[in-house]
Amino acid sequence: MLTALVTGPKNLFSKSLLDECSVLKMRDWLVWGGNTVVHSDGKYYMLFSRWPRETGHDGWVTHSEIACAVADCATGPFHFIDTVITRRSGKWDADVSHNPTLIQHNAKYYLYYTGNYGDGTYWDNRNHQRVGVAVADHPAGPWQRFDEPLLDVTPDSWDSMVTTNPSCTQIPDGRFLLIYKAVGSEHEAPFYGPVVHGAAFADNPLGPFIKHHKPIFEVKGAKFPGEDPFIWTQDGKIYAFIKDNNCYYSPYPKSIILFESQNGINWTQCENAFITRKFNYSNGKSVEFDRVERPQLLLENGIPSVLYCGVKPQAEKSDSFNIHFKIKFQTN
Repeated sequence: MLTALVTGPKNLFSKSLLDECSVLKMRDWLVWGGNTVVHSDGKYYMLFSRWPRETGHDGWVTHSEIACAVADCATGPFHFIDTVITRRSGKWDADVSHNPTLIQHNAKYYLYYTGNYGDGTYWDNRNHQRVGVAVADHPAGPWQRFDEPLLDVTPDSWDSMVTTNPSCTQIPDGRFLLIYKAVGSEHEAPFYGPVVHGAAFADNPLGPFIKHHKPIFEVKGAKFPGEDPFIWTQDGKIYAFIKDNNCYYSPYPKSIILFESQNGINWTQCENAFITRKFNYSNGKSVEFDRVERPQLLLENGIPSVLYCGVKPQAEKSDSFNIHFKIKFQTN
């Protein structure tokens, strides 16, 4: 059994356990992040990113695809079904589909994801990332894709180079909020930057999404403070998990930080609420992963019940997989 170091005010998070079934790992593939929903058949479906292990960790930017796995329990074991979003010729997402996030609305499923195309090199494909959406009647598909991205870049703006890593939720006023990662073009190629986050709103899960005019989650002077937003709505508030890249929000590097908002634009960091990369075994041993990213929550009746993350165990090794563990989130 594995216990996550999860802290917060007023017991915001419960202590969490990870058992041996709570890992999604594939022999020939690197796995990264997963979003899970429970379907009307009572089974749990996870959509996750994977790419050939032989391409190394950076292979996500040139070879990633979105696959589906199923389980009878929210914490697994999950069993691979099939690839659901993969390469297609001549489109904005011709080469890569990556970082899926799912929502359900009016008996339909909406899959928000990152797509790209390029010349097969890291930076060219990275700088062609855009946000897209697909729709289906079942989480395992078939998924209807679209010929144009859902959220493109805006020339001469703070998101003029890249839009990526979307997360969506229906907010209390009935609209749909999309939070996304963006890259501007103020700095030198090929990284460009700064890397920031934006908010966009729509009346329908398929858009059109109208962007808010300035970035959110900014840290003064920071070129890349955080990433991997996951948002949800609970008890009349909007919440967000953000990965802290280097102690911009907490004293723990690369931890996952909690924010809250009333409108999706103005965000307040929740005091002392974070999840670190260190996990404690029940036998007293502990492990600290090099990366714990892509936080995604299973929402059952609107309440968070399981947290899913992609982990990279060691910096020097090309390995990654998903972990998932029960979590109790209390708003008061």
